[in-house]
Amino acid sequence: MPVLDLGALGWSAELADNLEPGLEPGRVTAAHRGGFDVATAHGNVRARLPGRLLYEGVDVAVGDWVGVAGAAISSVLPRRSAIVRKSAGLTSTSQTLAANVDVAFVVSSLGPDLEPRRIERYLVTIWESGATPEIVLTKADRVDDPWPMVATVEAVAIGVPVHVVSALSGDGCDALRARLAGGSTAVLLGSSGVGKSTLLNRFAGRELMAVKETRADDDEGRHTTTHRELFVLPGGGIVIDTPGLRELQLWDGGAGAVEAAFADIEELALECRFGDCSHNTEPGCAVKEALHSGELSHERHRSWLKLQRELRAIAIRTDARLRREERRKWQLRAKEAQARTRRR
Repeated sequence: MPVLDLGALGWSAELADNLEPGLEPGRVTAAHRGGFDVATAHGNVRARLPGRLLYEGVDVAVGDWVGVAGAAISSVLPRRSAIVRKSAGLTSTSQTLAANVDVAFVVSSLGPDLEPRRIERYLVTIWESGATPEIVLTKADRVDDPWPMVATVEAVAIGVPVHVVSALSGDGCDALRARLAGGSTAVLLGSSGVGKSTLLNRFAGRELMAVKETRADDDEGRHTTTHRELFVLPGGGIVIDTPGLRELQLWDGGAGAVEAAFADIEELALECRFGDCSHNTEPGCAVKEALHSGELSHERHRSWLKLQRELRAIAIRTDARLRREERRKWQLRAKEAQARTRRR
């Protein structure tokens, strides 16, 4: 990346107010095992996080604004958004996928692998992050009629823009590129092989990220992205490309994120006869009525319940009061089970 005006990277007066005197501002453009690439007004720096900040658990991600002193990151400036997931595997740590993002593009290819449940999970994560989600459905040239699949996505992405594009033919790409205004930051999120890097290359007009050779059953090639990296596009706009995500476990979701992602069910819940309806056995439950009539699909309802359970588990993990409540609940259930056994 050439030397850049900080304004092209999204630098603002608010960020300047949070910079400690004597430090040079820069934005993290790539994260590597041994350090971070930071773009500053004086050029690119390969910087590291000092041991003291590592010990304190300071988190640095692509898209962060930092204060650097020489080749060391001395501070991380306040974020306006952060897309965070639980780290893959059995660990109990978090992973910040991108920071200071304005728009998060959830990229999925049209075809049999399109997963509405996965899109719901992305939407909850993005709404919680502070960024604005949009859906990008790629490889439109590979299907005769994409609109039934588009309708399926629109049914779970309530109020979220859905873009249908083909990076191969260019259809829809110009309109999507127009969403990347100068100074704003977007991130491309999705599984492997859905065409994120191909889209980025089309936006840039050249190959910024390599893709593997095209196969007969994959007309856009397959990604070789192995790390997150930030790019400034010709004409303005910033894009963070990311490796394919095999799983997206929630980390710190809130009730507001679920309400935004499942606005249709939340609106139904407001019509229930009782304000504290559990949508289980109560009479006058609008959610149950919608399930019976077919207005609400059982798959979407189960996904809503599953994500609520996950968020409850997250809250219990981080809130001592909720852990005590959950413990008392299990103790009460155990006593009731023992009582039933004695009665038998």
